[in-house]
Amino acid sequence: MSLDVPTALLERAEAGEVSDAEFIDCVRTSLPYAYEVVSRVAEELRSGTAEFADNEIPPPDETARGQLLRALASDAIRGGLERHFGVKLAFQNCHRVAAFPLSAVGGETYTRFTSTRAQLLNQSPELRNC
Repeated sequence: MSLDVPTALLERAEAGEVSDAEFIDCVRTSLPYAYEVVSRVAEELRSGTAEFADNEIPPPDETARGQLLRALASDAIRGGLERHFGVKLAFQNCHRVAAFPLSAVGGETYTRFTSTRAQLLNQSPELRNC
């Protein structure tokens, strides 16, 4: 299970739509490591001058690794985080998450980062089982 959904939120979802704010709060509390990584790269992007910001620090344990994988493998969670932080996320392996400005999508840097070549070059024996 990806998220720990409070009963009240589940009831609201059963009755109709829930707000992005409610959903993101559920993500934040259910997947705190993943939320922190995305929050950090989004903040680094906003406060810096680089074309993108990324996380190259491996998760501290398998629980954290699982949170990151669940967050970025789910279209709904990933999309919610992108809307919340106003960025486009890119994911290369078990921990390399990057935040790009929305305007970068389709551009040279984003395309290079998300290319099959970049994926292959970002592999190493240490990452084979992540």
